[in-house]
Amino acid sequence: MERREEQSGAAGAGATPALDFTVENVEKALHQLYYDPNIENKNLAQKWLMQAQVSPQAWHFSWQLLQPDKVPEIQYFGASALHIKISRYWSDIPTDQYESLKAQLFTQITRFASGSKIVLTRLCVALASLALSMMPDAWPCAVADMVRLFQAENSPVDSQGRCLALLELLTVLPEEFQTSRLPQYRKGLVRASLAVECGAVFPLLEQLLQQPSSPSCVRQKVLKCFSSWVQLEVPLQDCEALIQAAFAALQDSELFDSSVEAIVNAISQPDAQRYVNTLLKLIPLVLGLQGQLRQAVQTGDMETSHGICRIAVALGENHSRALLDQVEHWQSFLALVNMIMFCTGIPGHYPVNETTSSLTLTFWYTLQDDILSFEAEKQAVYQQVYRPVYFQLVDVLLHKAQFPSDEEYGFWSSDEKEQFRIYRVDISDTLMYVYEMLGAELLSNLYDKLGRLLTCSEQPYSWQHTEALLYGFQSIAETIDVNYSDVVPGLIGLIPRISISNVQLADTVMFTIGALSEWLADHPVMINNVLPLVLHALGNPELSVSSVSTLKKICRECKYDLPPYAANIVAVSQDVLMKQIHKTSQCMWLMQALGFLLSALQVEEILKNLHSLISPYIQQLEKLAEEIPNPSNKLAIVHILGLLSNLFTTLDISHHEDDHEGPELRKLPVPQGPNPVVVVLQQVFQLIQKVLSKWLNDAQVVEAVCAIFEKSVKTLLDDFAPMVPQLCEMLGRMYSTIPQASALDLTRQLVHIFAHEPAHFPPIEALFLLVTSVTLTLFQQGPRDHPDIVDSFMQLLAQALKRKPDLFLCERLDVKAVFQCAVLALKFPEAPTVKASCGFFTELLPRCGEVEPVGKVVQENGRILLIAVLEAIGGQASRSLMDCFADILFALNKHCFSLLTMWVKEALQPPGFPSARVSPEQKDTFSQQILRERVNKRRVKEMVKEFTLLCRGLHGTDYTADY
Repeated sequence: MERREEQSGAAGAGATPALDFTVENVEKALHQLYYDPNIENKNLAQKWLMQAQVSPQAWHFSWQLLQPDKVPEIQYFGASALHIKISRYWSDIPTDQYESLKAQLFTQITRFASGSKIVLTRLCVALASLALSMMPDAWPCAVADMVRLFQAENSPVDSQGRCLALLELLTVLPEEFQTSRLPQYRKGLVRASLAVECGAVFPLLEQLLQQPSSPSCVRQKVLKCFSSWVQLEVPLQDCEALIQAAFAALQDSELFDSSVEAIVNAISQPDAQRYVNTLLKLIPLVLGLQGQLRQAVQTGDMETSHGICRIAVALGENHSRALLDQVEHWQSFLALVNMIMFCTGIPGHYPVNETTSSLTLTFWYTLQDDILSFEAEKQAVYQQVYRPVYFQLVDVLLHKAQFPSDEEYGFWSSDEKEQFRIYRVDISDTLMYVYEMLGAELLSNLYDKLGRLLTCSEQPYSWQHTEALLYGFQSIAETIDVNYSDVVPGLIGLIPRISISNVQLADTVMFTIGALSEWLADHPVMINNVLPLVLHALGNPELSVSSVSTLKKICRECKYDLPPYAANIVAVSQDVLMKQIHKTSQCMWLMQALGFLLSALQVEEILKNLHSLISPYIQQLEKLAEEIPNPSNKLAIVHILGLLSNLFTTLDISHHEDDHEGPELRKLPVPQGPNPVVVVLQQVFQLIQKVLSKWLNDAQVVEAVCAIFEKSVKTLLDDFAPMVPQLCEMLGRMYSTIPQASALDLTRQLVHIFAHEPAHFPPIEALFLLVTSVTLTLFQQGPRDHPDIVDSFMQLLAQALKRKPDLFLCERLDVKAVFQCAVLALKFPEAPTVKASCGFFTELLPRCGEVEPVGKVVQENGRILLIAVLEAIGGQASRSLMDCFADILFALNKHCFSLLTMWVKEALQPPGFPSARVSPEQKDTFSQQILRERVNKRRVKEMVKEFTLLCRGLHGTDYTADY
């Protein structure tokens, strides 16, 4: 097919001449789609074919494409087109053509019963869609008719072919129902009709599955058909015979997978819990699979063990509450629980030797929840039965969490190692959950095991066993408050006795210490037991993440008890930083740790430590500032600036918000003189300006400089005040030379914290006016290349309106130009920029009354804002942004009602605006709805969503289902 035809077809089904969608053109387009090496041609062909499928001509060419002389790809397209026409355009089909359409589809299915299977399936889906649209009134016994027609002896197709075609049709019918877009009331009627029709399906399936003469392919199809029907929530008792037959079929390796799927689907349907007697009959069937399960485990048959485990878990997980309620049957349910325990502890290492154990973890959550939900008396009985089971589970999980031997682990791929890591996280979450049931006794149990392991000299212990027990402790201590546990002191005492010969063990030791950092804060006398281990580990690059994160936790939680160790911590940290042992992100964490540590010292001590800590970096930065810019010294500059900003993020001597016990209970150092961070910033300010002068055109360096001040401002708040004038001046110079988004973000931070203070208003105002003027000039030159700057500028304007609307009173501020630029920003393709612009208008419009220049500009220019909003709703902007535009409409209606009444009438008057797809009546309805709603913002959002769908021609289509 030539590109000319493509493009004419792409104009839309309604506008395309009938000539274009001919059988010949469709075949050419299909050939192009499948065989043309040019990807652009393939995409054009696909687009044209999608148009063809929904065109009126599809009714004609679909049948012709199904002719026996066509290849399967072409036949498949014909069948798919029929399905699309029937499922999406049912209302276009005259009622007097239903029967002939049905007959034609039956004829084609019979013909393809011995032909291409993919075409057969699409034809079955088309007939299923037709049946669902006609049921129950126009075709009351659809399923029974299908069965009868395909069992007729006078068919030219052999009986097995007819049987498989019928089973395919019966299989896709419930699947098509699940995915169909039937209206809710119709869905209920059709579901009820299908439930009745079960009576025509299940006896046939039972007969085919149980008769010895049925070939394997038929029995497999029967199981798939049954699997499909049970998802219609068929009563479980009606499925009993087929479920039992499926259990029997598990012995046949060819039918095993289909049988598992059918049984799991039948057991898992939500309605199944009502049929307790049937569920009780299933337990012996599941327990009867234990021999097959053990045999599969012994022979390494992972697929069989996986399938049987799925069945056991499906019964246990979906119905534990219903089965626990049957107290007289507690032993059989306990036997099922023990079978699932076997699956949890299945031999071998996940995911290399087995993939089954992970399936069982959710079951243990469910069982615990169900036991703990009973009333006290029944709960006590079940606790007695199941506490030992859960203690056994902990042993099993910790065994499964063990690493393989170093040699074996060395052969694992990186993907297998990552899967094992995730698996251990799942085990960790399970142990944390189990703590709710077992309580402090669980920690005692783990501690006793670890103690015996480390103190028993008779037999050597494996590092894997030790690591797993510590991992169990860490899992619980990370999320559960262990401050009152009587075993933690013993554990802290045991940790130094562990012989660390392996990276994985050392990592877990570190993470365990980190998990106990809050406990250490309450028991500072024990810090010295573990701190030397952490500081020693800092020097090992393989322990980078665990050692640095643990030190950071200790410095954060225990900072008031660390002054005696501060010199040592700073010295070790300096050493590893200078040796460049750690990657960039860990260096940043380490600086944050030091910030926490220094925060608790006296001011003169802080300054002394800061001097020794950052002097080498300042010297390095001075050297770099002299060099000609190049990529390698840029990396070094960004790294040093990052270290400083991370240090200043956590170095906070004001003690706000981060003291668990409240400042009144701590003996705090009394700040004397200026804040140490400000002292350092003032010392390095000239140097930073020097660096900037050479790197002003590099966004990364500018961002790193701004980050130092932004993080310092956020941490220091009012203490940063002495720096405000010089920082405002520097930012102004920076932004005037080369505008960058990071400079605007820092300006926004300064406006947020200092604009309301009279002493700081003049420099803030001067900076605000300067960056606004520069940005407005940028808009005149063409802002489309700088969406990030426009985004940050809109956020700055919104913050100014929120914190200090007086900034908009200044005569030197061109409020009209700002307004027009913001309207322009609403039309940007970048969603974050549009959101920020909408945010600006939702802050601006409420200020119409109180800020005179704002009120004047809105009165004179508000109409262009409304037109931009309506254009966006009409289809110019992404549907995901409609809530933001609805916020502007709501603000206009609330704060400029009389003006909006006039504007909206004028704006919607031109034909085809904001979309050719909406009628004048629909526009009128929309404007009236909007003008009426001045209180409920949610309702306005719903109206806008509804109207935008009408404008885009999507209202009532499949595309709106999840909108």
